[in-house]
Amino acid sequence: MGEVARAIALFQHATAVVDTAAADVLGLNATDLRCMGRLYADGPSTAGNLADACGLSRGAMTAALDRLERAGYVRRVRGEADRRRVRVEVTPRALELTEAIWGPIGAEGVAQLRQMSVAELTFLRDFLRRGRELQEHHARRIAAMDDRQSDSRLGTTSHPSALPR
Repeated sequence: MGEVARAIALFQHATAVVDTAAADVLGLNATDLRCMGRLYADGPSTAGNLADACGLSRGAMTAALDRLERAGYVRRVRGEADRRRVRVEVTPRALELTEAIWGPIGAEGVAQLRQMSVAELTFLRDFLRRGRELQEHHARRIAAMDDRQSDSRLGTTSHPSALPR
């Protein structure tokens, strides 16, 4: 089991290294990269839904979108039927850069997956789902620790974390 745990840790580290390199190339911070990644993966979204998906407050989401919009990576589009409704989407420039950065990784990963049996793919999918759920659970736990520490230092009550549930 130790070898598997080490392999997972090394995989997580390699992913962080790729994301850091990509953020540097794009001129983004980690939060903005996460927002752009969610938009790329999930498609256009409202700012509120994107904030929830990224675990950000509404104010932090607005600031991130302002930065991404200034960089030319996202745009806000008003709804045709209801002009009050605003949808956020990635720009063609962002799509091009995203494909240049992550496209080769995705293509090589798909090639590796094609070599696996259905049973192996099923195991891998289930393992990754459980691992994601574990990470989300502990992200909420860790955020609550910070909330309690802030509360005790400030003598205030904090709001629940906006991490995925």
